[in-house]
Amino acid sequence: MQDLHALVVEDDPDISSALVETLEGAGFRVSSAPDGRAAVDIAAADPPDLVTLDLTLPHMDGIEVCRRIREASDCYIVIVSARSDEVDKLIGLEVGADDFVLKPFSPRELRARVAALFRRPRTASAVEEAQAQAPRVPAPSQPADEATTIACGAGLVINSARREVQVDGTIVELTRIEYDVLEYLATHLSRVCTREEMVLAIWSSALTHDHHLVDVHVANLRGKLRRHSDATWIHTIRGIGYRMDREGEGRRTGGGPYLVARFDSEDWARGLDF
Repeated sequence: MQDLHALVVEDDPDISSALVETLEGAGFRVSSAPDGRAAVDIAAADPPDLVTLDLTLPHMDGIEVCRRIREASDCYIVIVSARSDEVDKLIGLEVGADDFVLKPFSPRELRARVAALFRRPRTASAVEEAQAQAPRVPAPSQPADEATTIACGAGLVINSARREVQVDGTIVELTRIEYDVLEYLATHLSRVCTREEMVLAIWSSALTHDHHLVDVHVANLRGKLRRHSDATWIHTIRGIGYRMDREGEGRRTGGGPYLVARFDSEDWARGLDF
């Protein structure tokens, strides 16, 4: 295994020791931090590939730690917490966490979830390397001469080789999972995608059975797209999942601060509706 650095952020010595042992057993080089400030400093000095993060920490809470690490790093972040309130999970995912594991945790399940995360390409270079090793078969929505580009109408274009999303030529800043959700829906244009299939395809593991993960990331994705256009590409299919349609150019209109404020709350309600 290549040299992969994991950072365990946990103030309980016993749980920290268990996490370190689990990740070292999986082949990681592991550092640990007992509080939020130390975690941010270690992540800056020795960028991790994986962070396991408690929410209740001294000096700086886990949400703020997650936010700060995510601003500078594309590493995988798994929240490991005893706080089971849905709002904690939603906020953690919104600020950039990739997964959420409840304490007490099973070392076997944690390793399986981490392995599932690392099966997804993390960067554009990783995607390009994977594509170089296996020929790409264009999806029906992708022209054969532009296999890496998906045009979704109303100015929305997805470049899968670069993992880049643009609306009217402006790059939309998305987290890794938000991009994965958008690309999955875009490669299945006009087809209803169930939450179950999206969990399996994006998280690559049946262990990630919390379908609210999909709802949260779709809601965040809609909000970010609305900052650039009021076009509606992603539709909620009540009780089933989501469908993405190619928007007609004639429906495109400009956005703005008013639209951001107005649509964000609507999109959250729509995204979490099942």
